Amino acid sequence: MTITVSQINRWKQEGRAIAALTAWDYLSAQLVDAAGVDIALVGDSLAMPVLGYETTVPLTLDEIIHHAKAVRRGLSNAFMVVDLPFLSYQVSPEQALVTAGKVMKETGTQGVKLEGGHPAMAATVARLTQIGIPVMGHVGLTPQSVHQFGGFRKQGKTAKEAERILQEAQALERAGAFAIVLEHIPQDVAKAITQTLGIPTIGIGAGPHCDGQVLVTSDLWGLSEWQPPFAQPLADLRSQAINAVQQFCNQVRQTP
Repeated sequence: MTITVSQINRWKQEGRAIAALTAWDYLSAQLVDAAGVDIALVGDSLAMPVLGYETTVPLTLDEIIHHAKAVRRGLSNAFMVVDLPFLSYQVSPEQALVTAGKVMKETGTQGVKLEGGHPAMAATVARLTQIGIPVMGHVGLTPQSVHQFGGFRKQGKTAKEAERILQEAQALERAGAFAIVLEHIPQDVAKAITQTLGIPTIGIGAGPHCDGQVLVTSDLWGLSEWQPPFAQPLADLRSQAINAVQQFCNQVRQTP
């Protein structure tokens, strides 16, 4: 049975940790779903390890919809969330409504994710949730703002920054978000936010005190050439895959 928003929120109250991973095609979706992941995120992170962009900024709406359709076909149980790409929702709440509606109708996703928690974004989240679109928020390091940050830098390191992130998370909760990703912020800041909010927090590089954790699956599997410092691979599939191809090439070339 497919996981629901109400289950995800209930797990926070029960103290049951939430496991989330990214998926980018039918095969990756099948694998994370079969392994029992709770949330499958079609993240705009696919722009980098899957499509070869330097950041998430160039990813288009059509590209993520294409991948999300494949992911949907590979899922049986996990709750599916799709990132809205850069500049597909920031112009106005109405633009976000059209984009989110298109993503949900064409991919079959159960929710969407938006970055940022400033007042304008909170208003956008409220607009979406008012008509029944489940929204996951995202604060801290928001990769679509990488150029403003001057790189993928940890956020919330000063008291002022930490307070701003807390206020953004609270604004998103009031707007109706069902969960919030906390990315690359200090552990104590993530802990304070998690204890303050009534909705689940999903950490990535934010320490162990969140209600759940998410990673980019290619980092977890050791497929990427580079992983962020907070992502420790639990497999080394890149080396194994290269070795298998090398063996195949040698077998072919040695055939009489």
